[in-house]
Amino acid sequence: MATGQNIRTYFEGSWIEGDAPIMRAADHGSWLGSSVFDGARCVNGLVPDLEPHCARVNRSAEALMLRPTVSTDEMVEIVKEGLALYPKEAAVYIRPMYWGINGDVTAIVPQPDETGFAICLEEIPMAPTETAATLGRTRFRRPVLEDAVVNAKAGCLYPNNARMLVEARSRGFTNALVADAMGNVAETATANIFMVRDGEVFTPIPNGTFLAGITRSRHIANMAADGIAIHETVLSFEDFETADEVFMTGNMNKITPIKAFEDNTYDVGPNGNPMTRRLREMYWDWAASTA
Repeated sequence: MATGQNIRTYFEGSWIEGDAPIMRAADHGSWLGSSVFDGARCVNGLVPDLEPHCARVNRSAEALMLRPTVSTDEMVEIVKEGLALYPKEAAVYIRPMYWGINGDVTAIVPQPDETGFAICLEEIPMAPTETAATLGRTRFRRPVLEDAVVNAKAGCLYPNNARMLVEARSRGFTNALVADAMGNVAETATANIFMVRDGEVFTPIPNGTFLAGITRSRHIANMAADGIAIHETVLSFEDFETADEVFMTGNMNKITPIKAFEDNTYDVGPNGNPMTRRLREMYWDWAASTA
């Protein structure tokens, strides 16, 4: 599925123009779902946290019993080669991925003798800074490790996220605020979630039901360095109903303000969401400082 344009694919040792076919019909990943990926961003020549994203896709592969075949350092260099083919001002989504090729005698377990690997680059513009999302409740929840490979960024997890989005969108919202197995807030259907109350920031504590994202961690580090009180804790839906400000964080757009959760609204106008605006500036200042 092409989300953006101007796509380039790294496969079997070289960069290929376009959305190249990389999987075969009988590959384990094609019909039994053993695929993992990660996502990084290049924006105006800045590629923040590229190394952690490349390292995580290797950890995700191992969580799905796949053997990573490209080291983090090698992957970073391959990505940089591909990005050099784009204009400096291009906003590029960077997606390294692995998938299983062979299964065992039952077909179910992927075998480590051969692992598929590719990187897809595609131009996807950043959302305008004024873009805000709305959140609705969903009956679908995040699974636990005993039910699913929640310790990996795995393709097989995303149909559940799709159900969350479809349900929330059917009620007029753009995203879903999702519970974990215990009924506490975990994240949204597409990103990690934060709320602000009385100038302090709160986010669900990682409990093994959702990926605590790399961009999430970067914002937390920036807040701590700036002296902003940040709490990782158990949060209920009622906490979000009484919040002063709510925002999502994720690789695709880094930080997105929330203007409504169900019937509760938050000010995202020129004088609203001050923490979100401050954290966006801090993030890109940090990214520029590491270039």
